[in-house]
Amino acid sequence: MTLLLSRKDVMSVLTMKDCLMAVEGAFAALARDQAIMPQRAVIRVAQHGGVFLAMPAWVGGDTNALGLKAVTVYPQNPEKHNLPTTLGTLILCDPATGRAAAIMDAGYLTAVRTGAASGVATKHLAREDARTCAVFGAGVQARMQLEAVAEVRSLTKAWVLDTAVKARDRFAAELSDALGLEVIPTDDPEAAVRAADIVVTATSSATPVFDGRWLKPGTHINNIGSHSPNARELDTETVKRSRFVADLKEANLAEAGDILIPIKEGAVTADHICASLGEIVIGAKPGRRDPDEITVFKSCGLAVQDVATALAVYRAARQRGIGIEVEL
Repeated sequence: MTLLLSRKDVMSVLTMKDCLMAVEGAFAALARDQAIMPQRAVIRVAQHGGVFLAMPAWVGGDTNALGLKAVTVYPQNPEKHNLPTTLGTLILCDPATGRAAAIMDAGYLTAVRTGAASGVATKHLAREDARTCAVFGAGVQARMQLEAVAEVRSLTKAWVLDTAVKARDRFAAELSDALGLEVIPTDDPEAAVRAADIVVTATSSATPVFDGRWLKPGTHINNIGSHSPNARELDTETVKRSRFVADLKEANLAEAGDILIPIKEGAVTADHICASLGEIVIGAKPGRRDPDEITVFKSCGLAVQDVATALAVYRAARQRGIGIEVEL
């Protein structure tokens, strides 16, 4: 029998704390060569401005999860169709038999696991005394980013910026209550960046959202939103000033415009990517080296994050009797 889990089911069992543990374990397994993860297949649906991605992975070690996520990213969805930008479905298989153990909605799962990846990066790269955060974007992903950062650092204040003023103001009000910290809506990116210990970019912008000269020493940046070779949220100045960490170096060099464009400009080389995050998690490479260092974590999104998180969801759902059993 296969367990079907709706978005509501996934939301009811998946916590950021559990996802952080699952994702950190997945990064560690990848760095220890205990995972198999082909480069994801990408189909760009230009007529509708969307992207379809197929992401398979097996995560070994203590996790032992096997699965495939099909995910779409359609930036025009909220405005045109009243749908989330990111939608997805994940098939989780039994590694011993290949049987489909579960089929679950992966839209919410994707948002949480992406937030969790930034949480893991923040844990290893941000200053221990980081207390303030500037968030570019006010969508579902931005919410998960701030939630994850707040899970690993004792934030006292955050600023949120978005061209959609109503969404920005709603984000500030709801996250202030949910996280118990002061979240301030603002339209002044320079002031927010200059004041922030941590900066999060979770937008659909294809061009840089702030000036790298505004960054103070010791800032950590989680760079999430851009996901193609010709788009970037960070300018070259930010990249040049930073210790640049990838979720996976090979993935960044295949599709991350935030690093590929500065390389093409001749401002940096591929060696500017100092580590993949898993190497820092297992201690093979250092994270933050001094309090004044500016650090960047660039996330493209990895299938190992998805299947490790899906296994955590599946186990929690089984334990709580959530979902519908079907015979395929």
